[in-house]
Amino acid sequence: MTVEKNRNNGRSAIGVAALVASCLLAPAARADEAQLRTEIEKLRAEIAEMRAQMKALAEQRKAVPETPTPSPPPPDLAARVDQLEQKATADGLRFGDTTITSYGEIAYSRPTNDVNATSADLVRAVIGFNHNFDARTRAVGEFEWEHAVTSANDPGETAVEQLYVERQFSDHVGGRAGVVLIPLGFLNERHEPTAYYGVFRNFVETSIIPTTWREGGVALYGATDFGLNWNVGVTTGFNLSKWDPTSDEGRASPLGSIHQEMALARARDLSVYASANYQGVPGLTLGGGVFTGGAGQGAENFAAPNARVTLWEVHGRWQPGPFDIQALYARGTISDTEALNLTFVGDPTPVPSSFWGGYLQGAWHAWQHGEYAFDPFLRYSRVNTAASYAPMPEGLGIAPSPTETIWTVGANFYVTPSVVLKVDYQKFKVDATLDRFDLGVGYSF
Repeated sequence: MTVEKNRNNGRSAIGVAALVASCLLAPAARADEAQLRTEIEKLRAEIAEMRAQMKALAEQRKAVPETPTPSPPPPDLAARVDQLEQKATADGLRFGDTTITSYGEIAYSRPTNDVNATSADLVRAVIGFNHNFDARTRAVGEFEWEHAVTSANDPGETAVEQLYVERQFSDHVGGRAGVVLIPLGFLNERHEPTAYYGVFRNFVETSIIPTTWREGGVALYGATDFGLNWNVGVTTGFNLSKWDPTSDEGRASPLGSIHQEMALARARDLSVYASANYQGVPGLTLGGGVFTGGAGQGAENFAAPNARVTLWEVHGRWQPGPFDIQALYARGTISDTEALNLTFVGDPTPVPSSFWGGYLQGAWHAWQHGEYAFDPFLRYSRVNTAASYAPMPEGLGIAPSPTETIWTVGANFYVTPSVVLKVDYQKFKVDATLDRFDLGVGYSF
């Protein structure tokens, strides 16, 4: 949901400071910009049609007063028009041509087998902007702060999650250039706490797909009249020379450990991606995507100069009535790692040649009263961040990791569609020390 303010009131309250701040802020990501624009145009057309009907009825009464009065429009028609107009224009807090957006989340986590490791964290706070230069051209940005404090001695991080300019070339095709989110999975483009179930983002879309994952490059996207949305691009990629065999970071997320995040990113080897989603049937989403590119990046004396990273995923979502059923499978590979892993002999974390994960999730919109809503859910996940390694000489290899199975049960309680309270319990099959009880609160606008 979004919050809309009167343009003149916004200018008088914020003044020059708002104009300066709006250039530094960034928006919550949307799953498909082209689809949103198409929806807005349809809503506006519906508004125009409704108003035309009301005008025609009024003129008919004036022209033929002696004839029986036609049936009046539904009593909620004006309210419906207002609702559609708000939906068509709402996109955060508006100040003229600039929109301010934000989301954030706080979490409490209590391991059931080690209560001394209980923690509370301001997981992230994000502020964004969306500035329209004209009806078809805009700039988008998003800044994120993680773990409350950022310094040399603190665990926090400050990052630019998105920063790009965008042009809508036609009603069905647009383009972007800058730091863009890679459109794989459900969460990488739309990862606000109000958009997913559970206190934390699921393991598949963090360990395998390194959400939030952004690259610098150019992209084309579009939507068809029959419900197919597509997105293709050429971007920067991963840098395998960043791999640290002495750290467990690569075990937690192979691609997350070599993600360059557009910070002086090495770009000799570019990557390409393509994704598509079909939403032509109400309540149904079917899609997938692939990302591939070189990862050697021309590093001097690097043992894997021809390494290539490839990640692909397929997903589906079905929302019949009050139910929400979701599934995703992702698999990644890193090639040309044999010689590189020989230099890591004796270290605990060599480079895997494959890794994968998948989940099946079901949620139920069990109760709603006004804006309050209660949605319990159950998720079954399987993840392996080191499913295989390239062949090594006998006695020097390392065994693949066991596949972890995670059961997550919990609920989202929405105070409004923009504010959510969360609770869940996670049970791990292989490493029971990770079992935990979580509480969280999040917002987005």
